Amino acid sequence: MTAPPSAYKIVDIPEPYADVIKRHGVEGKFVEGEESPWVPFGDNAAIRHLAFDVRNNIYSNILWIKSPGVIGTHRHRGTVVMLCLEGSVRYLEYDWVAGPGDFIYETPGETHTLVTDHPDGVKLFGWLQGPIEFYDENANFLETLDVWWYINHYESYCREHNIPINKQLYL
Repeated sequence: MTAPPSAYKIVDIPEPYADVIKRHGVEGKFVEGEESPWVPFGDNAAIRHLAFDVRNNIYSNILWIKSPGVIGTHRHRGTVVMLCLEGSVRYLEYDWVAGPGDFIYETPGETHTLVTDHPDGVKLFGWLQGPIEFYDENANFLETLDVWWYINHYESYCREHNIPINKQLYL
């Protein structure tokens, strides 16, 4: 395979199901990340919400832990895909440390404790599906976070700070 020609041109590709796609398809989205505020997530972290898909219980965000710290022990009930953007992160339960550009893939049922030891903390892009259950240090259940929790987290903060709700976030 060779690289495609460099001409800037929209190519009309034949689609045998064009009428079905037009009737039932959902158009892709573009979300301006800077339009989404950093919403506090505990004392040392914040979340920049990027997408909410209520049909599939999927949510996307950038998690920023601002300095060395921990996000409590939690269990994923869906798949999580993360990319480390800045700083570094690890899980107490594993022997690796992720740095900028490193990819993290988590499967349903995994339980772990997210930690950053980096002096500047960490920023992680995440694409998460399904609920996350949080537990305290004695393995007592605390709370479930899912797409509805994340929407409420975002919208409540926006209302409290007179920030317009960004409709681009809703897939």
